[in-house]
Amino acid sequence: MIPFLDLKNINLQYGDEFEVAFKRVLQSGWFILGNELETFEKEFASFCGTKYCLGVANGLDALILILEGYKLLGKLKEGDEVIVPANTYIASILAISKAGLVPMLAEPDNNTCLIAPENIEKLISAKTKAIMPVHLYGQLCEMDKVCEIAKLHNLLVVEDAAQAHGAILNDKKAGNWGDAAGFSFYPGKNLGALGDAGAITTNDDELAGILKAYRNYGSNVKYYNLFKGINSRLDELQAAFLKIKLKYLDKENDERRAIACCYLENIRNEKIVLPTCHN
Repeated sequence: MIPFLDLKNINLQYGDEFEVAFKRVLQSGWFILGNELETFEKEFASFCGTKYCLGVANGLDALILILEGYKLLGKLKEGDEVIVPANTYIASILAISKAGLVPMLAEPDNNTCLIAPENIEKLISAKTKAIMPVHLYGQLCEMDKVCEIAKLHNLLVVEDAAQAHGAILNDKKAGNWGDAAGFSFYPGKNLGALGDAGAITTNDDELAGILKAYRNYGSNVKYYNLFKGINSRLDELQAAFLKIKLKYLDKENDERRAIACCYLENIRNEKIVLPTCHN
């Protein structure tokens, strides 16, 4: 039987490079918020086309931190509504609710399974303060339309990009469309760590400054805490592993697209509804 997702062999192809990275981190004696993370953050920000990338513990924390950061900046407050697709994974809803916000479920487009822009507009009220489009199966939502709606109604756009590392729409990558984006590097992702890991991308100077401290107990300087933060940091070892895999991500995405096209072109069964690809 062919395994649906063979993580063992996916990662073994990088085994030699992983061993070198492991020894480098081990010998450095520095395991949290060090050079490996800083380098990966710069490289992933460059990959996405954003000014900032902040490594955090996982994808759920990435979304929570973004929302909490905007609360600290006064752009969100408890009770505000966030429009999110009804067919998203529970993490999107957990992030919204844990930040004291209210999820408003918008039905997806039947063809793409992505949030339908026309259904976003139906849910906008005086309480609406943000839209959380969720990119699925490597395909971006109709972000040009989503951002146009957000601009018209002065709403924040927080991308859930947990399934969209390297996805492109109109020459712009996931993570660079909204005000901020949350990524997961869960092992099953196309850019997967060897454990839990996540990141935030943004071009917002204020948000990046706050979140750099927020993920580290609210502190930029040891024992000096600006506010009540949390402990959510991407460790040095996972950053080193992700840095290796990032070099091959475009190539692997191309291979995945080729496989997807093979399925789309050759599956012929009237009982199976195939997704429409607009990217």
